[in-house]
Amino acid sequence: MRKRISLITGANGEVGQGLIRDLSDSGDAPLLALDIKPLKDELRPRVMNSIEGNILDQDLLDYLNSQYEITTVFHLAAFLSTRAEFTPEAAHRVNVQGTINLLQLAIEQSQWQARPVKFVFPSSLAAYGLPDLETKAAAPPLKEDDYNQPITMYGCNKLYCEHIGRYYANHYRQLAPQQESFYVDFRSLRFPGLISAYTVPSGGTSDYVPEMLHAAAKKQPYASFVRPDTTIPFMAMPDAIKSLLALADSPREALTQTVYNVTSFTLSAEAAAERVRQGFPDAQITFAEDRNRQHIVDTWPAMLDDSAARRDWGWQPDYDEERAFNEYLIPVLKEQYSS
Repeated sequence: MRKRISLITGANGEVGQGLIRDLSDSGDAPLLALDIKPLKDELRPRVMNSIEGNILDQDLLDYLNSQYEITTVFHLAAFLSTRAEFTPEAAHRVNVQGTINLLQLAIEQSQWQARPVKFVFPSSLAAYGLPDLETKAAAPPLKEDDYNQPITMYGCNKLYCEHIGRYYANHYRQLAPQQESFYVDFRSLRFPGLISAYTVPSGGTSDYVPEMLHAAAKKQPYASFVRPDTTIPFMAMPDAIKSLLALADSPREALTQTVYNVTSFTLSAEAAAERVRQGFPDAQITFAEDRNRQHIVDTWPAMLDDSAARRDWGWQPDYDEERAFNEYLIPVLKEQYSS
């Protein structure tokens, strides 16, 4: 008999670790963790099983299809923005073909179960592409369909996968009307920059704020790769997990679109550095602009419009800027690095 589970890909990542903790605490369906690296030891008791493998491995996906009854897929595995620019072809294979592979797995599971399979997909503000800083400064908070001209492979991948998911959710089943209930229930969030107190990020172009936080907590100097005036939206990791779970739990009939912005607060790199200095007075933060990464961040919006998520499924962040730094990030980091 197939074991009923929720599948989490990219389980070792920042979002995956938090998702495992929250889902295991909730006592819902048992979890299957999939990552190219072994799952961290402290997370193993929280999952039914963990598998080390690649989402491009069709034999692995066939095994999952034969052994498990998958009710929900949280597809988090991805090449992140900075890393993707160095290996764009590899990033495309992982980010696009890997997503298509998992959508096909969800379709096959739906056909076998005779019901929809939820597919929750985190996208990114990298899907946007503002043409210049003047346009960015004058722009209102961007809605989901504004300025969708990304300049990075990662952004292109995310935007394309949003459209692929929309196709599978809204059009694929029409090719087989006799199987009306067999389809993927695709739901996507466009995240701002995410900041976690527990994991050190790697490969993301918005990582300068979490990097300066972790460096300060470890009493290490940090040179930010963006200008002090660089401004984009951010979200504390607990709110990222909250939003994924809230979207996954929302009734299908309440959702008016397949992709939703979520956001919390906007701040400049200098304002973030000042917040870090308030919590860690000895922090050594400087600015050494990396032209390539700076160019990418300059095309991302300063603010996101998440009114659709608030309207359709009651999205509301718990952490504004002050709470994020003073009640979550700085206290947790001090405790984490105190030994």
